[in-house]
Amino acid sequence: MIRIVMVLMGVFFMREDTVALTLSSPAFQPSSSIPSQYTCDGANISAPLQWEGAPPKTQSFVIICEDPDVPHSIRPDGMYDHWVLFNIAPTVSGLPENMQSLPQGAVQGVNTSKKLGYTGPCPPDRQHRYFFKIFALDTTLNLPEGATKAEVISAMKEHILEEAELMGVYDRKR
Repeated sequence: MIRIVMVLMGVFFMREDTVALTLSSPAFQPSSSIPSQYTCDGANISAPLQWEGAPPKTQSFVIICEDPDVPHSIRPDGMYDHWVLFNIAPTVSGLPENMQSLPQGAVQGVNTSKKLGYTGPCPPDRQHRYFFKIFALDTTLNLPEGATKAEVISAMKEHILEEAELMGVYDRKR
């Protein structure tokens, strides 16, 4: 019994010193509406993102923004990839609004429209959810500019140290 308590206490103290990876934006709160300037109804610029709590062995970050609410009549998989960005240096802790230049070493993948960079929410039918995801990796990815989300996910799957997400919603005025 004493041995079990000591093991549990050790785990508790170890966890207390560990900060989980978190992702946030000064532009919108979790589960709230994404301001129109970050959408097709506005300037269609990228929202600012901030993160903290990266694991010590982080070698790079990946950012993916996706919409899983696309009507299946438009996309059979129901998914639209809005942003794929990888090989973000572990010293970077955020991306500015309307990011004009990539952090050193970072590489853009293509979104569902086959374009590099960010494309904002533009739901065709109703309110959709938009998941901004960050992945802390123990490596950098050996992928070229223009890699797809599927290629990035395949390359990173054995290297994810921790992940976090920020979900916002958007519906166009009709």
